[in-house]
Amino acid sequence: MGDDSDWMKLPVDQKCEHKIWKARLNGYEEALKLFQRIDDKSPEWAKYQGIIKKFVTDSNAVAQLKGLEAVLAYVVNAHVAFRTVGEVVSGVVCKVFNKPKARAKELGSDICLMYIEIEKGDTVQEELIKGLENKNPKIVVACVETIRRSLCEFGSKTVTLKPIVKVLPKLFESREKAVRDEAKLLAVEVYRWIRDSLRPPLQNINSVQLKELEEEWVKVPSSAPRQSRFLRSQQDRRAKFEEQQAEAGSNGDCEDGDCEDESAPQVDPYELLDPVEILSKLPKDFYEKIEAKKWQERKEALEALEMLVKHPKLDNGDYGDVVRALKRVIGKDTNVVLVSLAAKCLAGLASGLRKKFGTYACQVVPTILDKFKDKKPAVVQSLQEAINAVFLTTTLQNLSEDMLAVMDNKNPSIKQQASLFLARSIRLSTPSTLPKSLLKPLCAALIKQVNDPAPEVRDAAFEALGTAMKVAGEKAVNPFLADLDKLKLGKIKESADNVELAGGKKGGAEKVKPGSKVQPQSEAPAKLSRPPKKAPVSKDVSVAKKGKPGAAGGPGAKSKKPGETKEIVETELSVEVCDELAAAVLPASCVKMLDSSNWKERLASMEEFYKVVEQMDISEMPCQALVRMLAKKPGWKETNFQVMQLKLQVVAVVAQRGRFSKTSASVVLDALVEKVGDVKCGGKAKDALTAIGEACSLSWISEQVVSLAFAQKNPKNQAETLNWLANAMKEFGFTGINVKAFINHVKTALGASNPAIRTAAISLLGTMYLYMGASLRMFFEDEKAALLAQIDTEFDKMQGQTPPTPTRGSTKRTGGQEEGEESKEQEEEGSAGDIMDFLPRTDISDKITEDMVSKVGDKNWKIRKEGLNEVAAVLSEAKFIKPSLGDLPITLKGRLTDSNKILVLQTLSIMQQMATAMGPSLKQHVKTLGIPVITVLGDIKNTVRAAAMATLNSWVEQTGMKEWLEGEELSEELKRENPFLRQEVLGWLAVHLPTMRSVPSDLMLCVPPLFGCLEDRNVDVRKRAQDALPVFMMHLGFDKMNKATGKLKPASKDQVVAMLDKARAVMPAKSAGPAKAAPTMPVASVPPAKALAALSKTQAPIEDSAVAEPKADPKKVKPGALPAKGKAVAGKKPLGKGKEEEGKSGPIFTLVPNGKDLRVKDEKSLKVLKWNFGSPRDEYVEQLKVQMAPCVAKWLQEELFSHDFQHHIKAINSMIECLEEEHEATVACLDLVLKWYTLRFFDTNTSVLMKALEYLKLLFLSLSKHNYHLSEQEATSFIPYLVLKVGESKDVVRKDVRAIMGMLCKVYPASRIFPFLMEGTKSKNSKQRAECLEELGCLIGFYGMSVCQPTAAKSLKEIAVHIGDRDTSVRNTALNTMVTVYNVCGEQVYKLIGNLSEKDMSMLEERIKRSAKKTPASTAPTPKQGEEKALPAHSNASLLLKPSNRVQPPIKLSQISLNTLVQSQQAEPSHVIPVGEFHLDLELLEQLESDHTSDELPDLVQHQLDNLLDSVIIPEPKLRPVPANFDELHAGPSSTINLVISQVASGDINTSMQALAQIDEVLRQESRAEVMVGHIDQFLIATSLQLRLAHSTHMADTRLPKEDIFKLYSCAIGNMLTLFGVARLAREASMGVLKDLVQGLVTVLLDPRIEESQDGQQLIRSVNMLLRRLFEGSDQTNILSALLVLLQDSLLSSACSPKFSELIMKCLWRMIRFLPDTINRLNLDKILLDVHNFMKLFPKDRLRQLKTDTPHRTLKTLLHTLCRLAGPTILDHLSLIEDKSESELEAHLKKVVKSAKTERETAHTVHKSKDAEVLGEIFKNISSKENSKEGLSKLWEFKQRHPEVDLASHLKKLPQTFQTFVEHSLNTLCTERGDKARIPSPTTGVGLDPTPGREELRPSVYQERLKILRQLHGLENDKPQQREDEDERAALLSMTPPSSMVVLQSKMSQILHNRQSQDQARPQSPSRPANPDSASTGNLADLMKRLQKIKGNQQ
Repeated sequence: MGDDSDWMKLPVDQKCEHKIWKARLNGYEEALKLFQRIDDKSPEWAKYQGIIKKFVTDSNAVAQLKGLEAVLAYVVNAHVAFRTVGEVVSGVVCKVFNKPKARAKELGSDICLMYIEIEKGDTVQEELIKGLENKNPKIVVACVETIRRSLCEFGSKTVTLKPIVKVLPKLFESREKAVRDEAKLLAVEVYRWIRDSLRPPLQNINSVQLKELEEEWVKVPSSAPRQSRFLRSQQDRRAKFEEQQAEAGSNGDCEDGDCEDESAPQVDPYELLDPVEILSKLPKDFYEKIEAKKWQERKEALEALEMLVKHPKLDNGDYGDVVRALKRVIGKDTNVVLVSLAAKCLAGLASGLRKKFGTYACQVVPTILDKFKDKKPAVVQSLQEAINAVFLTTTLQNLSEDMLAVMDNKNPSIKQQASLFLARSIRLSTPSTLPKSLLKPLCAALIKQVNDPAPEVRDAAFEALGTAMKVAGEKAVNPFLADLDKLKLGKIKESADNVELAGGKKGGAEKVKPGSKVQPQSEAPAKLSRPPKKAPVSKDVSVAKKGKPGAAGGPGAKSKKPGETKEIVETELSVEVCDELAAAVLPASCVKMLDSSNWKERLASMEEFYKVVEQMDISEMPCQALVRMLAKKPGWKETNFQVMQLKLQVVAVVAQRGRFSKTSASVVLDALVEKVGDVKCGGKAKDALTAIGEACSLSWISEQVVSLAFAQKNPKNQAETLNWLANAMKEFGFTGINVKAFINHVKTALGASNPAIRTAAISLLGTMYLYMGASLRMFFEDEKAALLAQIDTEFDKMQGQTPPTPTRGSTKRTGGQEEGEESKEQEEEGSAGDIMDFLPRTDISDKITEDMVSKVGDKNWKIRKEGLNEVAAVLSEAKFIKPSLGDLPITLKGRLTDSNKILVLQTLSIMQQMATAMGPSLKQHVKTLGIPVITVLGDIKNTVRAAAMATLNSWVEQTGMKEWLEGEELSEELKRENPFLRQEVLGWLAVHLPTMRSVPSDLMLCVPPLFGCLEDRNVDVRKRAQDALPVFMMHLGFDKMNKATGKLKPASKDQVVAMLDKARAVMPAKSAGPAKAAPTMPVASVPPAKALAALSKTQAPIEDSAVAEPKADPKKVKPGALPAKGKAVAGKKPLGKGKEEEGKSGPIFTLVPNGKDLRVKDEKSLKVLKWNFGSPRDEYVEQLKVQMAPCVAKWLQEELFSHDFQHHIKAINSMIECLEEEHEATVACLDLVLKWYTLRFFDTNTSVLMKALEYLKLLFLSLSKHNYHLSEQEATSFIPYLVLKVGESKDVVRKDVRAIMGMLCKVYPASRIFPFLMEGTKSKNSKQRAECLEELGCLIGFYGMSVCQPTAAKSLKEIAVHIGDRDTSVRNTALNTMVTVYNVCGEQVYKLIGNLSEKDMSMLEERIKRSAKKTPASTAPTPKQGEEKALPAHSNASLLLKPSNRVQPPIKLSQISLNTLVQSQQAEPSHVIPVGEFHLDLELLEQLESDHTSDELPDLVQHQLDNLLDSVIIPEPKLRPVPANFDELHAGPSSTINLVISQVASGDINTSMQALAQIDEVLRQESRAEVMVGHIDQFLIATSLQLRLAHSTHMADTRLPKEDIFKLYSCAIGNMLTLFGVARLAREASMGVLKDLVQGLVTVLLDPRIEESQDGQQLIRSVNMLLRRLFEGSDQTNILSALLVLLQDSLLSSACSPKFSELIMKCLWRMIRFLPDTINRLNLDKILLDVHNFMKLFPKDRLRQLKTDTPHRTLKTLLHTLCRLAGPTILDHLSLIEDKSESELEAHLKKVVKSAKTERETAHTVHKSKDAEVLGEIFKNISSKENSKEGLSKLWEFKQRHPEVDLASHLKKLPQTFQTFVEHSLNTLCTERGDKARIPSPTTGVGLDPTPGREELRPSVYQERLKILRQLHGLENDKPQQREDEDERAALLSMTPPSSMVVLQSKMSQILHNRQSQDQARPQSPSRPANPDSASTGNLADLMKRLQKIKGNQQ
C-alpha cells in the first residue's frame, strides 16, 4: 500500500503518465470526471494536450478502455481538441482497431466521428485511409467500417468521396473476406450518395463482385440520402433537420418539400477519375502522317488519336500542336470521313480536358462553324458534338464574336447550325451569364435570320430567340424584339414554352447524361459533362434548382482559373509507411547510411539518394516518403554543410519531378525556412522553396514561408525569406498573392530593429509596386517619415518599369496563344482589377451625406471649398473604396466647370485621389465624371489643363481606354472648336491608342472631327492632328478613313487624302499582335503575304501558282510574315511564344534595290533634311522613321522608335544576332542604321549606349572583313556624332569609342577622318579635346603626315594652339601629339607650326628633348591601298592601343630583309594560321628555370635573319619637308621590329600569335637577340595590351574557341620567359612598363574563367614562373617601384579586388627577401621617393583604417629592411623628395635608425665591460711576482683573440712604469713567438723583403700589405674604420726586429693618433672625458718630426 499511496498523491495528469497501470487507470477515471466537469475554455485542457495520445495507446487493455472514454470526453468538451487530431486518430488506428474488444473499437470509431464533428474531417479521413494500407486485416476492417459510418452520418458534403472511391477497387482485391464484405457495404453506402457516378471507377473489379454490387445497388432506396449528424458549425441545420423529421413523422412523407434542401449534391464522375497523359503516347510520326498526301495515312493518325482521347479524363499539357493539326483537317480536308474523325477527336479532347481546353476554344470554333456548310448528316453530327463539347470549356461571351461573324454568312446551313448551336449554348447558360451587352448583338443578328428566305434558318432563329427568352426572361429580351410582328413574336414565345432547360423540373424534361451524343438537329438536348459543383457561377451548365446551395458552385469556384493545374491532394503518411515506401525505391545501403554518425557515409548516402531521385519515374516517386526520409536523425540538424546542401537539392528535385502535394511541402517547409539565411546552404534552400512553389502554387507557399520566418527569431532568415519572396514574385507573377496578409508581414518587417530585415522589406515593396502601382503606398502612409522616404525612393526606382513575364508556375505551364491574347484584352480593359480586388475596400456611400453634397454645390465658393475638403478627407481616410458614391459624381461634375479655377484644380485633385482609391471599378463613372474632364482640357489656363491631363491619365490607368472610346461623347468633344482642347485630346489619343489591341467601332465617329482638325486655323492643332492620323489608321485602316473623306469638300478632300497617303507610310504596327482592322500595308500586297506565310507553315512546298505569285516581289512582302528558315510545320513552336514571335520571324532588314542611292539623291536635292544637328529634333526622328519603314521589319521599327529604352536594347540584340546572316541587307540600309545609332548617342541611358557601341564594333569589324568602304554620306552622318562621344565622362564608353575610331580607319580613309577630329578639338569639353588630340597623334604616327588635311601646316598650327590650353590633360596630349609629329618629320615640325609663344615653345622643346632619350625618331609609312601600317615607337602607350583592335595581316619577321621587305609584305592574307602549336610545356619551363640550356619552340619556317644585323648607314637629317610617299619600310631593322611588334597588339588572335612566334625565334638566338635592344618597352607594352585584350574581349567572346585564347596566352608568356632570361634585355624594361605587365599577369592569375577551364592550372603555373623570373631578371629599382605604385593604385581603387592587392603585397615580400643580395643595385633615392608618395596618400592613420593591416606591415618591413642594410646613410638618400614634411617617411626612418644605433651602443657597452673585467684579472696576475709571466702570456693571447680591443685605453689608467713594463714585455713576446702583426712600426723606410730564415708569410699578409700601400699612395679610398691603427697595419711591411728608436716612434705615433681621434670624436660624443689641450698635441707632433729626422740620420 505504500507504493499505492505514493502515486495516489500525484496530480491527475502525472497519474496518467505513471509507469504503474493502476495509477494510469485511476488517472484516466479522474480525468474523465474532470473533462465532464470543467468549462470548455479552462486552462486545464492545455495540460493534457501533449499526453492525450498516451490515453489511446496504453499497453494495458483495461486502462486503455478507460483512457478511450476519457479521450472521447476530451474531444467533445475541449476547445483545443482539434490540435490533437493527427496523433490521436493515428493512435486509434494502430493501437485500438487491432484490439479484440468490440467496446474499444466502438470507442475508437466514436472518437474519429467526434473529430469529424469538430471540423477535422480531412485529417481523420487521411489517417483512416492510411490505415487501409495496414497489413493487419482487423485494422483495415475497422477503418472501412469507420469510413462507412462517417459517410452515412455526415454525408458526402463533409466526407470527401474521391479518395474513398479510389481505394475501393483495392479493397475488393483483398484476400480477407471480412475486408471484401466491409468494402461491399462501403460501396453500397457510397452508391447511396452519388448513384451511377460510382459505376465507372468500379468497372474493372471482379465480375462476380460487380454483379453482387449491382444486386445490392438495386435495393438502395430511390429517395435522396439525408445527413443525420452535423458539424459544430451546422447546428442550426441540425435543429431544422429535427423539425423536418418530426413533420415527416406526422405527415408521413416529405415529398417535394423543403426536405430536399439538404440532399446531397450531385457528384461529377469526372472528378473521381485519374487523368491520363496521352501526348507522350502519340505515334512518333503523327504530325507527318496527318499531313500526308494519302488519306489512308491521315486516317491512321486520326484513329490513333481517337483511341487516346477516349479516356474520360486527360492530363493537362501543351495540346496546341494537336489542336492545330485537327483544325487543319476539319477546315481543309476534303475527305468527309476524316473530317468526322477529326471532329470526334476534338470532342474527345474537349471532354477530357474540360476547362483546360478553354485556351484552344477560340481557335477551333470559327473553323467548325464554317465547316457546317457540309450538309452530310454524319459530318454535321460529329461537328455538333465537337462544338458542344468545346462550348462547355469556355463561355458564350468568349465565343460571341465568332458566332456573330458567321451570322451574316450567305450559306443557309452555316446560319442554321450557328443559330442551333447558339440555342444549345443559351440553354446551358444562366441569366447572369447573359448580360444585356451580350444579348443585344445576339438578338440583333437572330432577328435578321427570322426574315431569312430559308425556312430552316428561320426555325433555328426562332428556337434560339425562344431559348434566350426562357433563360434570360421576357423582360430582358422583349426590348430587342420591338420591330417584329405578332406572328413572329408568337412563334418565339411558342419556342420558349417548348424549351426544356438542362436540369429543369418540367415534366417530361429529358435529362442529359454525361457522355450522351448530341443529335444533328436542334431537338437534341445539349451534352452535359461539366460538374455543377466545380463550375464558376458565370459558367454554370444548368440553372440551379431553387434553394440548392451546391448547384451554383462550391467553395473556391470563383478563384479557379482555366489555366490552373489541378491541385494534388495527399494524405499524411505515418513514419512506418514512409519508411516502407522509401525502402522500396531507395537502395538499402542508402537508407542504412542516412543516419550514420560518420559524415562521409552520410554524404555518400545523400549523393546516392540524389542520383536515384533524379532518375526516378514520376509515377513511382513517393514524394512524402522521400522528404520524410531526409528528416531521419540527424535530419535537418545536420552539421555538415555538404550533406545539408544535397538534402536541399533532393527536396528541389522531388518537388520538380514528382507529384508534390501541400502535405509533403508541410513536412519540409519549416526546415527550409531555417536554412534560408545560412551562408552556405541558403541558395539551395531558396531553390527548393521555388520548386515547391511551382508544385503547390506561390500563393500558398508564400504565406506559409513568411509566417514560419516571422515565427522565428533569426533576423537573417527573415531578411532572406523576404528577398526570396521578392524574386519569386517576379518569376511566378502576382496572381493569387494574398496582398493583405503580406502587407501585415511587411509592416512587421519595417518595424524590425535589424536593418537587413527593413532593407529586404523595402525591396519586397518595390517588387509589389511593379504589380500594384501607386496604390500600394496608401497602406504605409502612417509610417515614420524617414521610413516612408526610403519606400518612396524604392518606388521611384521601379517607376516606369513593367513587371517581368512570369517564367514559373501555372502561367508558364498553361500559357498559350489564346490565353496571352485574352490577358492582353483584359489588360486593355483595366486588368489591374485582378490585383486590386485583393485589397479591402470601404463603402463610403453612407459618409457622402446630403449635407456634404449640398455644400459641394453651394453658391458660396468658400462653402463649396469646404465641401470639397470634406470629400477629400473621406477619400483619404478610406484609402480603398467601393464604387458606390451616391449623388457625389453629379455634383463633382458641376465643379469641373466652376468659375473659380482653384476649385476646379481641387476637384481634379479629388478625382485623381478617387482613381487611386477606387481602382478598376472606376469604369462605371467614366461617362459621368470622366468625359467632363476632357472638357476641362479646353481651359485657357495652362495649369488647369495640365491638372486635367494628369487626372485623365490617372483614370485611364485604372479603366483602360475602351470605355472612353465607346459612344459619341469623345467625338462631340472633338467637334468643339477650342484649339486647346483639340490639341490636348489629339495628343492624348496619339499616346494611348497605339497601346490598344483593338478599339470600339465608335472610334470611327471621331474621324470627321479629326479631318476638321487637319484644317484648323491653329498650327498646333493641325500638327497634332497629323501626328494622330497614323495612329487612327493603325486601328481603322486606310480604306475606312479614305472612304470617310467622301463627305468633305473637294478642296479639303484632296489635302486630307494626301495627308492620309503620308500617314500610311509611317503607320505604326499594332502593339500586341495582329488585329482585325484593315491591313496596314498596301491593300494588294498584304493578303498574299499573309497567305504565303500561312501556307509556308502548313502545307507542302509545292503549292498552287496563284498562291506562290506574290513571292516574286520581295518588296511587297511584309518582312515579319516571311517563313522561318525552311520550317514547313508551324506546330512545333512552344505555345507560350504565341503570335508575337511568329510575327518576328523572317529577316529584320529588307533589301530595297537602289534605296541608298535614292536617299542620297533626295538629300542632295534638299528633298529631305540633311543629317546635321546639335541635338536631334522631332523632324529628324520622324524623317528617319519614314525612311526606315520599307527597309526594316515592322516589329523592329516599333522597337527602334519606342520610348522605352528596353525596347531599344531588344532591337540592338536582334541586329547583333542577324549581323552576319543579313550582311547585304544591312549594308543596303547602312546609312539609316548609322543615323539611328547617332540618335542613341544622345540618350542618357548607359545600358543602351554600351549595347549600341557593342553593335558598332561588330558592325565595323564585319564591314572590314568584307572590304566595304563607307560612302561620304554615311561617314558625314555618323563620324561627327561619334567624335562627340569621345569626350564621354565614363571610361568604359570612351574605351569603346576609341576602339571604334581605330576600326573606322579600315573602312574609311584616315585622311578623311582627320578633319572630323580637328573639329572635335574645338569642343568646350576638355576631355573631348584631349581625346581628339590623342587620336590625331595616333593617325599621324600611324599614317604619316599625309593624313593632315587640308594641309600639314594648317593642321599643326591648330594643334599647337592647345599647348597653351588651361586644362592640363589637353596640354599634355597636345605636346605628346607634337612629339609624335617630331618623330615623323624631325626638325621640320618647328617650321610647320609657325610662331608659338615663348612659354609654349619652351614646353614643346622640353617635351621633345625628354622623349628623345626614350625613343628614337622614326619615319611614318605612306598608306597603301588595302594594307595596314605599323606603329612607330612612341612614349605614349595609347599609340599601341589604337591598332590593337584592328585585324592586321601578320608580318613574319624572319621573312623580311631590307631589300625585299615591300614585296614580301604585299600578299599576306589576313587569316594566316600560326605554324605549330604554342603550348606551355611545364617540364621545359622548369628546366629553363634550373639551367639555361637551349630550347626550341614548335617548328617554324626558317628564314635568313643575318640581314637584320647588317649595319645601316643612316643619312644626316636635313631641314626639308618629308615627301608624302616616303616609305618607312626602308628604314632598317628597327622599323622591321616596329612592324612586327605592332602585330603583337593586334585584335586578331592569329596575327598576334604569328608575330609573337617571329619575335620568339629572334630572342632564342643569342646572336640575333641584340636586335631587340631599344625595343623592349615597346614589345612589353604590346604584350601587356594583348593580355588585357584577351582578358576583357577574347575571353568574353563566346564565338572564339577557348583553345585559341589559351594558345595566345601561351605564346605571350613563352616569349616573356625567354626575354627575361636574357639579362641585358630584361634590365631594359622601364618602371611604367613593368607596372602594366605585372598588373596584366596578376589579372590573369585572378581570372576565374581561366581557373575553371581545363588548361587553367597549367597556365597559372606558367604565369607564376614568369613572375619569379621577372623579379630576378629585371632592374631591381624599376620592379620594386612598379610594385609600390601598383599597391598604391589597388588600395585607392574601389573597383579593385582585395585579392589583387594581396597578390601585389606577396610580390613585395618576395622582393624584400631579395634585398640583402640586391641592395647595392638599388637606387635608394628613387625607392624612397616612391615610398614617400605612398605614405603621402596613405598616412599611418589611413593605413590602419583599411580592412587588413597587411599593407601597413609590408611597408614597415620594407623600410626596416632598407635601414638595416643601408644603416644611418639611408637618411642621405632623400634628395629626390622636395617636401619631406608631406609624409611621415623621414620621421619613420630616423626612428628606425636611432633604435638600431641604440641597440649597437648597448651591445658595445656590454662587450666593453666584459673586456675590462678580463683585462683587470690579467693585470692582477702581471702585477704579482709569481704569476707575472703567466699574466703576460694571457694578455698576449687575449690581444690575438680580440685585436679590436684598444689596450692603450685600459693601460693609461695604470701607473706609467707599469704601462712601460707591459708594452716592453709584449714586444718581447711578439719577437719570441715570431709574429710581428700587432707590433707598431714606423710608417716610413719600409723594407718589403722578409728576414731570411723566418717563417713564410701567408698570401693574406701580402694582400693586406698591398692594400695599405695603395692607401698610402692615394690609390684607394680610406673608410673610417680602415684608418684605425694604421701603424699596426704598416708593421706588415717590415719584418725586421724593431730598434728602440722604432719602438719609441711607434709609441709616439700611437699616442698622437689616439689624441687626434679623441679630438675628432669630441663634438659627436660630449659625454667622453676631455682630452689634453691642443698645445700638448702640437708638442707631440714636433717630437714626432724630430724622431723621424734622427731615424733618417741613423739609416
